Amino acid sequence: MGRERVLIVGISTRAFAEAAHAAGWECSSVDAFGDLDQKTRVNNVGVLRDLGRPYSAAAAVAAARRLPGSSVAYVGNLENHPDAVGRLGRGRELLGNSPQALLRCRDLREFQRVVRRAGGRLPRTHFPGDPRPRPGGRRFLRKPIRGGGGQGIRELTSDQHPSRHELAQEHIDGIPGSVSFLADGRRACLLGIARGLAGEPAFGGTGYRYCGSLFPLAVTDRLLERLDDVVQSATRVFGLLGLNGIDFVLRDDEAVVLELNPRYSASMELIQRAGTTGLFGLHAAACRGSLPASLPPPAPGVWGKAVLWARRNVVAPHTRRWLARDEIRDIPFPSERIANGSPICTVFGHGRDAGACLVALRGAAGAVERNLTPAPEPLRV
Repeated sequence: MGRERVLIVGISTRAFAEAAHAAGWECSSVDAFGDLDQKTRVNNVGVLRDLGRPYSAAAAVAAARRLPGSSVAYVGNLENHPDAVGRLGRGRELLGNSPQALLRCRDLREFQRVVRRAGGRLPRTHFPGDPRPRPGGRRFLRKPIRGGGGQGIRELTSDQHPSRHELAQEHIDGIPGSVSFLADGRRACLLGIARGLAGEPAFGGTGYRYCGSLFPLAVTDRLLERLDDVVQSATRVFGLLGLNGIDFVLRDDEAVVLELNPRYSASMELIQRAGTTGLFGLHAAACRGSLPASLPPPAPGVWGKAVLWARRNVVAPHTRRWLARDEIRDIPFPSERIANGSPICTVFGHGRDAGACLVALRGAAGAVERNLTPAPEPLRV
C-alpha cells in the first residue's frame, strides 16, 4: 500500500508540510513564500515566486486545484475564507474543520458565548455598530475582525473610532499564550501550552506582530482545568476536528480568552520538536475520529522559535549552506532581496528555562542578521 498524499494550502505552509513529510506522507503545498528549504522537501508552489501573483486565499486555492492529492489540509489564513476552504475540499478528503464549522467558530460573538458558558474570562469587546468604548482608565485596541498574527492591531486613541472591519477590545496586561489541542468533533485532548512572543525588538518585531513562541509555558493545575473546560465546550459546540488552538492572555493565574484558531498554528511545531512526533498523523487521525490514548511528556527544558523580521531592505547571503542547519527554517533563496518589514527566516533554540531559550534565540537571530547585506536599491513590500 502506497503512502498517503496530502496537499497543504495557506500563507505559510512550511511547518505543517514538514510535519506531514516527517510522518511519512507524500506532500505538496501552495503558499505565499515558496522558500528554499520547503522546495527541497516537498512539491511546493509559491504564489508570488512561481506564479507571479500576489498571495490571496483565492489565488492559492486556484493553484491548489491543479495539483494532486487525495487529501487536503490548510493553515492560516484560510480559516477566514470558508468559501475558499469549500472549493479546496471539493472532491477530496478535507483534513480540518469544515466551512460550516469555520463560519460559526470564527464568529467572535458566538465563540465568546461558548467561552462564557464554560466559565472562561473574556476581555471587554465592542463590535461594529456598538457604541464607542469609554476607556474609564482602560486601554483598548483596534483589531481586524478577520486578522491573524497580530497584524493590523493598534492602540485605540481617544479621537478614533474602529472601522466596520475592526472591533475594539480591551488591552489585557499579562503573558500571551496559546493552548493547542486535538479534537475529533466531540472530545478533545490538550497537547500543551506555549508562550507567545510579540513585538520583540531582538527579532525586528514591532507593535503586536507575532514573532515567536516558547514551549512549554508552565501553568497551575487549576488554570489547566479551566482551559480544558473551554476547549471541550468549543469542540462540542462547533464540532472541531484535528489541530486547533485558543489564544489567551495569562494574568494573575487567570486566562483571559481572546480567540479560537481552528487550524494548525505557529507554536505547534515546537510541540513536535519537544517530543510529540508524528503530529500530522495525529491531526489526520483526529479528523477521522480517533484521539490518542496518551501523549509523551515534553522533553526537558524550553523550546523556542523566533520569526526574524527585516529592519531595512536587505539581501540574503549564499543560503544553501543553511539547509544543513537545524536551527534555521523558512530559508530565503541565495541573493534574494527582502524588503523592510518582511520576514527573513525562522530560527529555533533550546534552553534549560525560558531565559536561556531566549538567549539562544537572540544569538541565532543575531548570527543571521550579521550575514545580511543592505539592499543596493529601494524595494517595495
